[in-house]
Amino acid sequence: MQRMGMVIGIAPEHIEEYKRLHASVWPEILAGLSKANVRNYSIFLREPENLLFGYWEYHGHDFEADMQSIADQEVTRRWWALCGPCQRPLASRAAGEHWAMMDLVFHMD
Repeated sequence: MQRMGMVIGIAPEHIEEYKRLHASVWPEILAGLSKANVRNYSIFLREPENLLFGYWEYHGHDFEADMQSIADQEVTRRWWALCGPCQRPLASRAAGEHWAMMDLVFHMD
């Protein structure tokens, strides 16, 4: 299992919409994440900086393939079309990233 953290900005005028969307995530989205070996997924909001911090645990063996399986789903593309306009990717993110991945510095069980 691999713990993964990521960060992205959020437009202040879209915070309530983003919260509303995530209060009732579509079951197909949750099923796709589970099938792609994603567990214990949480998103946190930090105001007033307007940052979203995502955390999940990846339980698979081929991260790239599992992430591609999510991206290939039509329902995911519809979900991203709703969430994407709310988000503000960081200028410092790596090439090909939407959410900027973070390095794990400390963990305590």
